[in-house]
Amino acid sequence: EIRLSDQQRIDQWEGKSGLVWRIAPETTAEEITDEECVKLKDILRVELKNGRLAEPLPEGTWLVVRIGHTSTGHTNATAGGGKGLECDKFSEAAVRKQISHWFGEFMKRPHHEVVKYMHVDSWECGSQNWSDDFAEEFQKRRGYDLMPWLPVMVGIPVESAAKSEAVLRDVRQTINDLLLERFFKTVKACAHEYGVQLSCESVAPTMVSQGMEHYKYADIPMGEFWLNSPTHDKPNDMLDAISGAHVYGKNIVQAEGFTEVRGVWDETPASIKALLDRNFALGMNRLFFHVNTHNPWLDRKPGMTLDGIGLFFQRDQTWFAEAKPFVDYITRCQTLLQMGKPVVDIAVYTGEEVPSRAFTPDRLVTMLPGLFGPERVVSEQKRLANHGVPMTESPVGVRHSAGILDLKDWVNPLHGYQYDSMNKDALLHQPFNYKVLVVPSWVLVSAEAKERIAQLRKQGVTVLDTPYEGSTIGQLAPDAVLPEGIAYAHRAGDDFDIYFLSNQTNVEQTFSPVFRQQHANAVIYNPLTDERLRYDGTVSLPPYGSAFVCLGQTFYSRGWSKKLQGVEERAPGGGVNAQPWGISFVESGLVLESRQLFDWSQHEDDRIRYFSGHARYTTTWELKKNQVPQGRAWLSLPNVKDIAHVWINGKDCGIAWTAPYEVEITGALQKGKNKIEIEVVNTWHNALRGMDQGKAPYEGIWTNAKYRTKGDGLLPAGLLAEPVIKTEK
Repeated sequence: EIRLSDQQRIDQWEGKSGLVWRIAPETTAEEITDEECVKLKDILRVELKNGRLAEPLPEGTWLVVRIGHTSTGHTNATAGGGKGLECDKFSEAAVRKQISHWFGEFMKRPHHEVVKYMHVDSWECGSQNWSDDFAEEFQKRRGYDLMPWLPVMVGIPVESAAKSEAVLRDVRQTINDLLLERFFKTVKACAHEYGVQLSCESVAPTMVSQGMEHYKYADIPMGEFWLNSPTHDKPNDMLDAISGAHVYGKNIVQAEGFTEVRGVWDETPASIKALLDRNFALGMNRLFFHVNTHNPWLDRKPGMTLDGIGLFFQRDQTWFAEAKPFVDYITRCQTLLQMGKPVVDIAVYTGEEVPSRAFTPDRLVTMLPGLFGPERVVSEQKRLANHGVPMTESPVGVRHSAGILDLKDWVNPLHGYQYDSMNKDALLHQPFNYKVLVVPSWVLVSAEAKERIAQLRKQGVTVLDTPYEGSTIGQLAPDAVLPEGIAYAHRAGDDFDIYFLSNQTNVEQTFSPVFRQQHANAVIYNPLTDERLRYDGTVSLPPYGSAFVCLGQTFYSRGWSKKLQGVEERAPGGGVNAQPWGISFVESGLVLESRQLFDWSQHEDDRIRYFSGHARYTTTWELKKNQVPQGRAWLSLPNVKDIAHVWINGKDCGIAWTAPYEVEITGALQKGKNKIEIEVVNTWHNALRGMDQGKAPYEGIWTNAKYRTKGDGLLPAGLLAEPVIKTEK
């Protein structure tokens, strides 16, 4: 519906009055002149009785504006039997009532002490711009009466465009104040009264507010990142939480991870590892999987999902039993990334507009062109020009601009300098632990903020308030000099420095990083294998691989293995497997024997072609005494789709789930006959495609999730290449 009017309205008044979350430039005097604005002296406040004016109006033509307030109409949609209207977020009494009748009731149950946290999830209940005492609170905080200016709340300009915009800015600031003091402060107090900690996700871009300030009330700030969902992933969500945690001195940064708008059943731990690592490099250090959905059936798989939303991470995922090493990897990374404190050189002032959020890196290119580099400056100009309006599709069925911001394209964008966003509250009231302050030319800076910035400048902080063309910042060397495509995070303690390095490319990278911090002792830690090796100045990372370089006596003294002198590859039995492979498809019971490895999805038998699940490959290798590795050895799987669990002579050698797809087999091989078992598991993709076509590979396959990959193709599956033995030289 399009409505046209000849009446003057403040541009984007719905956002400026706090009705919705929206950012827009101020209406200018050129757009609405003073003469076109309603004057305060011409505004009459009248009462209604029985729906009619209580007294007659003076002669003339009048615009009657009826203003009242009511509920926003939003409900707590996921509350089941407790569904009802959202509570008043500007009322401490209402907030306490909601919590006591929800969380409080739960905490009356036996064994409630197992609950350690109260969580406020991402804000999905709209905005609020009024309450019973809003006008009173406005006058206390802003120093004048809002009531004569009420027409601006519905977009009517009063006195002048500038004065109208100023009043509306005060309205938004009051909304922010009440949200913090009446809602988040109260929720934190309630959580602590129950003896639990409070974790909070993002408020923006839904509730009009300063998007980081509420994290000062959270014991554990939390954001979220999405998988294969560029139209729904909001990079600011993670940056709000990370920056909010850093500026308010919170060590843990949680994330709701791998939320997905349309899961298509092709996801594996390997396929999501790069996204995970990228968020580790940004500053996240505790992951919550999205989503574990209860499937009430034991005979239907994959079964019930969140209507296809989110990564399916529960017992009926094909590879769930093989996910332990992936979870172990996450745990090891988080352990190191929670040590010490984050090393971040730059704070970027976000200004004083409400609403606002942490800045994504694209917002800073014009301020820091030298650090971003000329290639980024040109590519960003091209992206924003959007010539031809190029479109793309991701996920299936969702078309959007090809130029949408995606943080995978912004790996280590400042080439060795990390930044946090900083709001006004943190600038004025928190310790400033940065070496550089960037004040973008377009942000609103108050007199008190200018005074604080001047103080920091006198204290030796480098303040950049005009475009900076240098490739380094004065005498401050980059924290890490790395090849393109390598993301990093740096944590530091009194006697150690930890650098997390993540290869965000699909090719192996070997390089010699240059770190600002130097220690005499250093080890390189592999979170995949939990192994420490002596660091000699070079790092080799497989495609999408990662490692920690740990500097300082703390790590060096914990024990480490000697640096490998390299490995060599050789195939068992002279390169030819003399025995056929026995293949047992576990879920279907189908058994066959084959001398050649093959792609299940290309097989003529539909029971194999559409199979999803586990298949155990069994064979024997004959090894002579001189063929048995004397030192360390690994079994490499050059092409497996998607995960492989390996046993040799009955010894569990582990699971290969990501590059380099190998497991250590030291001491497992023997002279003579060796029994090799490799259990391979793929995704649900192919079986669901078969189910859709009436060709399910076995009984019991069903799900309420309706999305699939585009087209009718199948994904490669199985053990597709002969395993290879790698031995230490």
